[in-house]
Amino acid sequence: MPEPQQLQIDVPDEVEVGLPADFASLWHTPATFVIDFVALKHPPQPEVDEVTGETHPLVSGRVVTRVRIPPEQVFELAKALTTQLDAWERETGRRADGSRPGTSSS
Repeated sequence: MPEPQQLQIDVPDEVEVGLPADFASLWHTPATFVIDFVALKHPPQPEVDEVTGETHPLVSGRVVTRVRIPPEQVFELAKALTTQLDAWERETGRRADGSRPGTSSS
C-alpha cells in the first residue's frame, strides 16, 4: 500500500480570493460572449457622495474569472443552465429566487 502523501499547496495572490462568485456579469462583442464572475471583496460600505452629501452603499467586487464563449455555444450554455436549474429545483424543492413551490417570493 503506498504511503500517504503530504501536500504543501501555495495559493498565488492573484487567486487567493478563490473562485466562488457572488454574481456574474454578461456582455458581448460581435465575435464572442463574455461572462465575468465576480466575488465581493467585503460587505457593502457606506460612501458619501461628495457633490450631494448623500450616503449610499458601495459594493466592491473583483472579477475572479472571465470566460469567453463563441456565440454558437451561448445557446447550448443557456439550455444546459435551464436543465440544471430545473433539476436543482426538483432536488431541493426550492426555486432560484429563494421561494418554495406554491409560495411567493415577494
